[in-house]
Amino acid sequence: MNTYAFRLVNVFAAGEVLSGNPLCVFEDGRGLTDARMLALAVQFNLSETTFVLPSHRADARVRIFSPGGEFPFAGHPTLGTAAVVRERTGTPRLTLEMRAGLIPVQAEGDVFTLTANAPRWRAAEAGTAELANLLGLAESDLDAPALRVNTGMEQLLVPLRSEAALRRARPDAALAERHANDAGVVKIYCWSPPRDGVAAVRFFFSKQPGGLAEDPGTGSAAANLGGWLAATAPGMAHRLELHQGDHLGRACRIGLDVAADGAIRVSGRVAALGRGTVELPPALPS
Repeated sequence: MNTYAFRLVNVFAAGEVLSGNPLCVFEDGRGLTDARMLALAVQFNLSETTFVLPSHRADARVRIFSPGGEFPFAGHPTLGTAAVVRERTGTPRLTLEMRAGLIPVQAEGDVFTLTANAPRWRAAEAGTAELANLLGLAESDLDAPALRVNTGMEQLLVPLRSEAALRRARPDAALAERHANDAGVVKIYCWSPPRDGVAAVRFFFSKQPGGLAEDPGTGSAAANLGGWLAATAPGMAHRLELHQGDHLGRACRIGLDVAADGAIRVSGRVAALGRGTVELPPALPS
């Protein structure tokens, strides 16, 4: 039998250790096939599970799996995995190699900050009426512009006019399938206007084998919101605290900084929860 050690952490924790978005990190993924990684992600049934591997270009290579497949980038897995790698290396400045590229991460105590890839954006194909219908809202609830933004994973970003509208949003799963991203996956991010530097946000995604789910804390979407801000207010600096997941019983607090030069940083507290091992027989030859 082969033994694989894992850690459980909560990312974007809002004070209490059982807040934030859960993550499972396998400390050494060598010897695991792609099929085994996916099967372990299904076994743990969290939004993501990560596997740490050696890298010739960075402090570690990281593969990110959801129960539905592999992701090129995701925010809370980046920060949570960085916490595990930091403990092993002892350095507060790390670089993680992902399918989306090299992601720098800096640590100050239990708060970790990633620097996102430069954003790409394009106009949403749907008009206001179609997007309102998709979200179960009135056209007057939507602000503008809705954009598709990609700092590592493309998502549809739809600004709303009020927090009340954000709370009422109920996306239609069948309609959402028409608005999948460039990888064929539904990912929709909505937020209400910031007040005193705080914005409420929600993130909806397609859940295998069907339907929609809501994520309690989404770092990739926070980075894409930074891209939306860079697109709609170029040359301006922004600093926001994003509140997500409270109504799901998993309060998340996400820091977003957009520099005047367009650099995007996403930060959050990582709380260690536990550790364990999995024992697997050798994989059969394919």
